[in-house]
Amino acid sequence: MGLTSEHQVRLLKDILADHQLDCCGTVAEYEQLERVIKSLMANTGLDSNIKNVLEDVYRYSQSGITADSIDTHIQEHQNHLSQWVEQMNSYS
Repeated sequence: MGLTSEHQVRLLKDILADHQLDCCGTVAEYEQLERVIKSLMANTGLDSNIKNVLEDVYRYSQSGITADSIDTHIQEHQNHLSQWVEQMNSYS
């Protein structure tokens, strides 16, 4: 049995919150963000407002995978990370 969309959003928020608090991450976490977002975006019943947030997080994860320094990439997105988590909280 797969994760529900609620569990998937919670997983995204957990990873983003960890990035924000720890200021570090891994390529595997970015890849996981991408997989979960792709799965959520396939959900036709998903609120269009959260889809915009998911698109932003997806771009963040894509650029994080290829970043020269993952830690620097996370530090550069600190404001976005907290904003994305707050926005997801309002839709979940």
